[in-house]
Amino acid sequence: QVQLVESGGGSVQAGGSLRLSCAASGYSISTFCMGWFRQGPGKEREGVAAMGAGGTRTVYDDSVKGRFTVSQDNVKNTMYLEMNSLKPEDTAMYYCAARSGACPWWLLRQSTYNYWGQGTQVTVSS
Repeated sequence: QVQLVESGGGSVQAGGSLRLSCAASGYSISTFCMGWFRQGPGKEREGVAAMGAGGTRTVYDDSVKGRFTVSQDNVKNTMYLEMNSLKPEDTAMYYCAARSGACPWWLLRQSTYNYWGQGTQVTVSS
């Protein structure tokens, strides 16, 4: 059974940093596409960053390029999202997602993924 558990969220001031973790079980993350999504208050869920299977490719939404970095540790079976220079508009519930099977080109679409975590809250104050 595939399970994803996010952690690392919290409250920070603008300009601060956080590192989110997504611990996976029931499969090896090196064989799955993995992604980070977020949903802010009153907003649609949006793709933030993603990796192809084995970390062969990484993609970022324009809003986080240069500030966020996605990575994975295959030994710990965990994906990370390093978030720097945080802004109030980054405030959201952050979710990790995984897809079994072949990874499509469009890694930032919700429909790409068939497994989801419960989310971790990130709040950035000005």
